[in-house]
Amino acid sequence: MTDTAPVTQPFQAEVSELLHLMVHSVYSETDIFLRELISNASDACDKLRYEAIARPELIGDGEAPKIRILPNKAADTLTVADSGIGMERQELIDHLGTIARSGTKAFVQKLSEAKDGTGLIGQFGVGFYSAFMVADRIRVISHHAGSHEVWTWTSSGGSGFEVAPASEEEATRVSRGTEIVLHLKEDAKKYLETHEIERIVAAYSDNIQFPIELVPEEGEPRQINSASALWQRSKSELTAEDYKKAYQSIAHAFDDPAMTLHYRAEGRYSYAVLLFAPSTKPFDLFEPARKGRVKLYVRRVFITDDADLMPAYLRFIRGVVDSEDLPLNLSREMLQNNPQLAQIRKAVTGRVIGELEQLAEKDVENFDKIWEGFGAVIKEGIYEDFERREKLLALARFITTSGEKRSLKQYVEGLKENQTEIYFLVGDSVERLKSNPRLEAAKARGIEVLLLTDAVDAFWTSARLEFDGKPLKSLSQGDIDFDPIPLTEEEKAEKKDEPAADEANTIALIKASLGERVTDVKASTRLTTSASCLVASGLGPDRELERILQQQARGARSKPILEINLRHPLVLATAKAAADQGKVDDLSFLLLEQAQILDGELPEDPAAFAARLNRLVLQGVMA
Repeated sequence: MTDTAPVTQPFQAEVSELLHLMVHSVYSETDIFLRELISNASDACDKLRYEAIARPELIGDGEAPKIRILPNKAADTLTVADSGIGMERQELIDHLGTIARSGTKAFVQKLSEAKDGTGLIGQFGVGFYSAFMVADRIRVISHHAGSHEVWTWTSSGGSGFEVAPASEEEATRVSRGTEIVLHLKEDAKKYLETHEIERIVAAYSDNIQFPIELVPEEGEPRQINSASALWQRSKSELTAEDYKKAYQSIAHAFDDPAMTLHYRAEGRYSYAVLLFAPSTKPFDLFEPARKGRVKLYVRRVFITDDADLMPAYLRFIRGVVDSEDLPLNLSREMLQNNPQLAQIRKAVTGRVIGELEQLAEKDVENFDKIWEGFGAVIKEGIYEDFERREKLLALARFITTSGEKRSLKQYVEGLKENQTEIYFLVGDSVERLKSNPRLEAAKARGIEVLLLTDAVDAFWTSARLEFDGKPLKSLSQGDIDFDPIPLTEEEKAEKKDEPAADEANTIALIKASLGERVTDVKASTRLTTSASCLVASGLGPDRELERILQQQARGARSKPILEINLRHPLVLATAKAAADQGKVDDLSFLLLEQAQILDGELPEDPAAFAARLNRLVLQGVMA
């Protein structure tokens, strides 16, 4: 039997911190609270309508799902009520007392750092708490469909809340669904004005599919939203402003969409599609689950937002797919294995990529917004989606030694004489890559190099890739042969016949000193001014990928290959010191350790490195 005694509980720590941020006005725009409460009410109505497919008795002879807004100036309260699924006692505790979602602490930290958090709260799905911006006390009365019990949840913000059985009058009033009563603060009483309520609903909630009724203190209740599925309407009926409002309502967003895709598919399967690409990056973009945010409807009935209608690398896309043919009673297993849904997913993914291609050609400004925000995510598809790899490579934009936002098409058009490969370097910052010694020989020939700094770059470049018949080649892996590519005129003018150390003897000396610390020592074709660099073999992973995997404890790092510049004074000095083993050892280790430092690594033994460097400096000073 359910315990009916009132229970007071503390909020989860993150909720308390969140409420503190709310009360102290993180937001410049407090209208958000009403949009979020209406959105939650719409979700509750959606859930009821879906549950009632299998259990019609949940609705029975009761009213169809709808939302009501009741201002009461005499009591200074604003009520948002719905006739949706409602909540049981434990659901009130779980849903309103905790944030049951990964990344909560990171979210609260991000929110506290934001100058204006309005764009974050809705996207994270904790919009209920925004009501504390305008209310100093909130009472929730909820009656779960099919249950005989009605429960209340009450809080004044602070540190906790009380859950108790509803009074007889409340239980009679709330026959199904949830009623949220906001006791408004003195500076929030403008939200009791009907024109303010209508303004907010028109701006943010007009496309909610359920009727929103305004119940004024005087006069008759009236519906104040269009309550239509915008995606089912013809494109010719809609304006850019209509799409913007629909995007902001569906995605809980405040930015403008950078891309809108609206169409109807007819034929073997019929479905309507309304999708948007945001112009700003959502906070949860890199959550480990990599879940999409496209909602699945069947004949205008919401089914789920967990149908994976987009591949993970398009998880930033927001919107709706509404099928005319799928069964309404889709189970989770059917969602995963339904061949019709798989066909829809494939077709819609193709259309999204096609739309991105058109945007890249015809609307560079908006495409650049998408790439800046989501390029690192789209590049995941180069690694994962073999079928669309060529298209995704063509969409990709890069920082290179020749400029920013460069496409591979532009790169190929600028290939140097006899150049047959596309060269890239992976690292943790553009600045460090630009000073990387591995670029030296490429610079001497005017060869453009892609400078890749997203974490995902180390992964997608590990696949064997080519674009327009030109293989992609890492400058930090395998052998490089730049000899067929002529030097720039400037480099030819500066190039002198500098002496070079004997290759075989010098390599033998350095190998003997370094032993098993390297897999090999080679004369470099990458270096023109630096003494040495480290590279990976052509068979294993790139050094940057190895570094990332090692940080994640997913593999040991292999020994590198040390490449040396036979014309560098340090290498020449090593060759000349052949008779002094101590000096050869010191110089050989210096070649290795300075290469490690240039890669952003520490020498294996920093103390030994410092002692060795001191010895060599003193020898130079004393000479």
